[in-house]
Amino acid sequence: MSDEWDDVSYVISSKYRVDTLDRLQTGPATPSLVAADTDRAIAHISRALQELQEEGLVTLLVSEERRKGRVYGVTEKGADVIEKIHAQDMV
Repeated sequence: MSDEWDDVSYVISSKYRVDTLDRLQTGPATPSLVAADTDRAIAHISRALQELQEEGLVTLLVSEERRKGRVYGVTEKGADVIEKIHAQDMV
């Protein structure tokens, strides 16, 4: 149980991570699409995606070798975390 709260705490400590995870809840997207949809800078979104991927909250849906057109999706763990954030009204 505390692991999930650790994940919640990690995500809500960055508005970019919250926005990125929130956007990916609606479906897979490229970093530039996430940036456009959330009105955030691509550099911040790219960093947030990297951090969320390292935590197992998002996954890269194309091969790691791809540099352009990288598509990310939310993992089951990521979906649970963003749902808990919204359920607890933490954003």
